[in-house]
Amino acid sequence: MATEEEQQTEDYLFKIVLIGDSAVGKSNLLARFARDEFYPNSKSTIGVEFQTQKMEINGKEVKAQIWDTAGQERFRAVTSAYYRGAVGALLVYDISRRQTFESIGRWLNELQTHSDMNVVTILVGNKTDLKDAREVTTAEGKALAETQGLFFIETSALDSSNVAAAFQTVVREIYNILSRKVIQSQELKVKDPGWMANGKTVVLQADENKEEADGQSKKGGCCSS
Repeated sequence: MATEEEQQTEDYLFKIVLIGDSAVGKSNLLARFARDEFYPNSKSTIGVEFQTQKMEINGKEVKAQIWDTAGQERFRAVTSAYYRGAVGALLVYDISRRQTFESIGRWLNELQTHSDMNVVTILVGNKTDLKDAREVTTAEGKALAETQGLFFIETSALDSSNVAAAFQTVVREIYNILSRKVIQSQELKVKDPGWMANGKTVVLQADENKEEADGQSKKGGCCSS
């Protein structure tokens, strides 16, 4: 039997989804982050797959369960189950293909339609190694992220630049939102000991007065179901 210590090694489990058009590099971002691997001839993902990655934040062990699915239209049937329970998202486009950037609005709408809650989202401009073929400027990516209230980062799954930072930004923000709400619920419990007995739900959502963080674009939010 597992010891009590082994049973409690995982403090938090966050579901994070990768979304964006086909061939923008979603699977390779995940492979680089989870296994430090890159597949130059990778084919489109069929259906859904996920990887888990552990992180430590403020002494707590956090497990990110990162889901990857194909961006092609014929796999749209998986969306409801894919988004359900997600508290974070990486919205990926290819800086060398403007069409994938122009699809971002549609992906955002789909995320908002199918997700159970307000999801912490980072806009990711991938394939910065293709600088000579760039069709979307960094300024355009930043501007869109600011307009939509998203974090923003540019990455290269090929040379691994900023890949870990993209995932860590989302996970840390989810953790920070959760921590603030836990503290608030504890304060409420102290003020009103009967509060928890009423079976009320703690809703996790980013504070409006903390929309800017460390020069990054605005935060998203998340809540418990």
